[in-house]
Amino acid sequence: MSTKEEVPAVMAPDLPHSESESFSEKDVKEDLTRKVDVEAMSIEEDVGSEIIVKDEDVALEVISAQDDPTLPVFTFRTVILGIGLSAFTSVLSTIYTFKPQNASVSQLFCLIIAYVLGTAMHSVMPSKGYWRYLNPGPFNIKEHTIIVIMSSTASTVAVAMEIIAALDLFYNIKLNAAVAIFQIFASQMIGYGIAGLLRTLLVYPTYAFYPNYISVVNLLQSLHFGGVLNHKKRRYFWIVFAAIFCWEWIPQYPFPLLTAISIVCLVDNGRHTFVRNLFGAGSSNEGIGLFSFGTSWTLITQGYPLVWPWRTQLNSYIGMAIGYLALTLAYYNNAFDGRSIPWMSQSLFDKDGGSYNQSAILTPDNDVDHSKLATVGLPRYTTSYVISQMCYNFSLGAAIVHVLLWHWPDLKRAFGGMRFLKSNQDIDDPHFQAMKKYQEVPQWWYMALFAASLAIGIGCSYNHGEWLLPAWSVILFTFVSCVIAICIGFIAATTGFQIQIKFAMNILAAFVHPGKPVAVMYVNLYGNSTAYQTLAMLQDLKLGQYVKIPPRATFAAQMAGSIIGSIFNYTMMISIVNNNREALIDPIGTRIWSGWIIQGYNSSSIAMGALGKELFAYGKPYYLVAFAIFIGLAFPIPFWLVHKFSPRGSLIGRSAEFVITPIVALYVGYLPYSVNGQWWTCLVLGYASQVWARKHRPKWFKKYNYLTSAALDGGSQVILFILSFAVFGASGNAVAFPNWWGNPDPANLSVDRCAST
Repeated sequence: MSTKEEVPAVMAPDLPHSESESFSEKDVKEDLTRKVDVEAMSIEEDVGSEIIVKDEDVALEVISAQDDPTLPVFTFRTVILGIGLSAFTSVLSTIYTFKPQNASVSQLFCLIIAYVLGTAMHSVMPSKGYWRYLNPGPFNIKEHTIIVIMSSTASTVAVAMEIIAALDLFYNIKLNAAVAIFQIFASQMIGYGIAGLLRTLLVYPTYAFYPNYISVVNLLQSLHFGGVLNHKKRRYFWIVFAAIFCWEWIPQYPFPLLTAISIVCLVDNGRHTFVRNLFGAGSSNEGIGLFSFGTSWTLITQGYPLVWPWRTQLNSYIGMAIGYLALTLAYYNNAFDGRSIPWMSQSLFDKDGGSYNQSAILTPDNDVDHSKLATVGLPRYTTSYVISQMCYNFSLGAAIVHVLLWHWPDLKRAFGGMRFLKSNQDIDDPHFQAMKKYQEVPQWWYMALFAASLAIGIGCSYNHGEWLLPAWSVILFTFVSCVIAICIGFIAATTGFQIQIKFAMNILAAFVHPGKPVAVMYVNLYGNSTAYQTLAMLQDLKLGQYVKIPPRATFAAQMAGSIIGSIFNYTMMISIVNNNREALIDPIGTRIWSGWIIQGYNSSSIAMGALGKELFAYGKPYYLVAFAIFIGLAFPIPFWLVHKFSPRGSLIGRSAEFVITPIVALYVGYLPYSVNGQWWTCLVLGYASQVWARKHRPKWFKKYNYLTSAALDGGSQVILFILSFAVFGASGNAVAFPNWWGNPDPANLSVDRCAST
C-alpha cells in the first residue's frame, strides 16, 4: 500500500439478514446489541457485480460481518470435540514428523472433520429436557471455529519437540519429561504473548486481511449460514470436494507422472543430466521444473493460486524466473566450487563429494576438535543450496526495510504514544466494529503470559548443571524475534506470504555461540519458532474477528490447544524415538520411519554452530550467505525512491509500488527443494482466478472462488490422509504401485521420465 494514499473508510457489502433488508457498517455501529439469528441468515442471492480493486477488500466483499451474539460458544460439543481432535491431530502430526513422506495436518482437514462430527453429534443426541444443555441446537459456526482453532493449534508440531528429539538422538541429551513439556509449551506461549501486543497493528485493521484465511472463513460461513445461496454454495463445495477426492489419488499413486508433465523430459527420456537439472521436477531434488505442469492439487496448492492476490503471485513468479537463470548459470560455472557435487541437495559433502562425517570432527562434549577438522576438512554445500540460503537472507533484510518504508504510517499509528498497549482501540473496520460488543482480552494478560513463558523457557534451558542456551541468549534472541515478527507479520497479513528466517537465525547464532552446535540448535526455539508462533496466533485472532468469536474465547481455545498439543507432542515423540532410534539416525531411514526433519536440525547445528566462523566469516567459502542479510536491506530502496519521486499515478510509479522485493528475493532461491512440477500450473490458475475471474466474472469470484480453493484443499487433504495410511507407509506397511510408463522405476528414470537422480 502506498504511503502517499489515505485509505478511505470502506462500507461493508449489503448482506440481508433476518430482520432487515440490508446490513452495513452503520448497522454495526448503531445497533450492535440487536439479536440476529446467524444460523438462519441468508446472504443475498445476487452479490454485487462491482470489481474488487484493492486486495484487502476481499475481506469486506467475500466475508459477511454479521453476527449473532446469542450463539453458544463453549458447549459440550465444543469441549469434547475440541479436546478429542486436539489430541488426535497432535499425535498424527507428530507421527508425520518421523515419516519419510512430507505430510502435515492442515487447518482445513481439522475443519471438515469437526463439521462432520459436530453435525453428527447434534443429529444423534437428544435435545429435549436436560439434554438441551448438552445439545443446545444445531452445530453452530462459533462452536465449529473454536474446535478448529484448538485442533489446528495442537496439530502444529512445536519446534521445541523436534529439537528435544535431536538432542536425544544425536547428542544423547535426555530432558526430564516435565522439563520437556514445559519447554514446548513455553516456547509457543512467548510467541502468543507477542502476538497479543501486536493486535492493533496486525489484527484489527482492514489492511491486515490474511489472504490465506479468506477461503477458511468463506467455507465456515457457507456451511453455517442459511438462505438459498448458501445452500447452493454448500452443494457446490461438496461436488468439488468429491471431484478432487476421486481425482487426487491418481497422480499421487498409480500415475505420478501427472504430478510433473514435461514435454522436454518426455522427449529426452533420461538421456541428458542438463535436461533433468533444468526441466525435471517430479522426483525429490531432481530439478527446477522449467515448463513443467502438474495436475496434483496437493502440490498446486503450495502456490495458493486461487487465494493469494495477483501481486503476491506475480512477484513470486518473477523471482522464480530469475532463479531459473541464476541457479543454472551458477552451477555450470562452478560457483562455490559446487560443480563436482550434486545439483540439488541440502546435505553436507566432503572434499571428494561423499557424505560428510560430522562425528569425526567433534569431541565427546560436542565441541569442534580442530586437529580432527584439519584431517577431515571442511564440509561443502551444493551450489543451489548456497544460493537458496543467500536468497532467504536477502529476503529477510529486504522485509525489514520494506515494512519501514511502505508501512511507516501504520507503524507510527500503532506504536506512537505506546498506543499498542491500550486495549480500547477504535479502528474503522466493519469486522472490528462488530466485535466491540464482546469483552476484549486486556493487554496485561498477554504481557503476563509473555513474562511467565520467558521465565519458564530460561529455567528449562538449564539441564543437569549445564546451560543448553544461556539465559542472556534466550532474552537476546527473543528480542530479535519480536522485531522480526513485526516484519514477517506485515508481509503475511497483506500478501499471504511468509518470510523464512531460519538461515539468518542460524548464522547469527553461529557468531554469538561459536563452536557450540547445541546452543545454535536451541536458538531455533527463540529466534525462529517464536516469530512463527506469533504469526500463527495473529492469524487465529484474525479468524476469531472474522467469525465474531469473543476474544477471550479465542484466547482460551489457543491456550487449551497448545497445552494438549505439548503433552501429546512429547509423549508420542519419546515413544517413537525410543523404539526406532537406529532408523531415525540413519541418513536414509526406512520405508516406515525417517529422521530427515530432525537430521536437518542436527546438520545445521554442525555446519552453522561448530563451523560457523570457518564457513561463513568474511573471506571464508560461504561468507556471502551471512552478509546477504545486510545486502538485502538495500533491495527495496530503489523501488521506493522511484515510486516516491515519480509523477503520481504514472506507470513507472505504479510498477515500482507493485514490486515486493522480499518475495522476489526469496523465490529466486525457492526452487532447490523437493519437487517443482506445480509452478507453471499455478501461474495459469492464478491468472485465471485473480486477474480474469476477478475482473470479468466478479459475481462468481465473490461467491465461489475462495470456496473452490477450500473444497480442493479439503478433498485432496482427506484423500492424502487415507493414502498415507493405506499405501504410503504411515501405518507401518508401504505398498508400492507396480512400475509402468506413468510410474517409472526410480533406478532408471525420474517420475517425469527425466534422467534418474
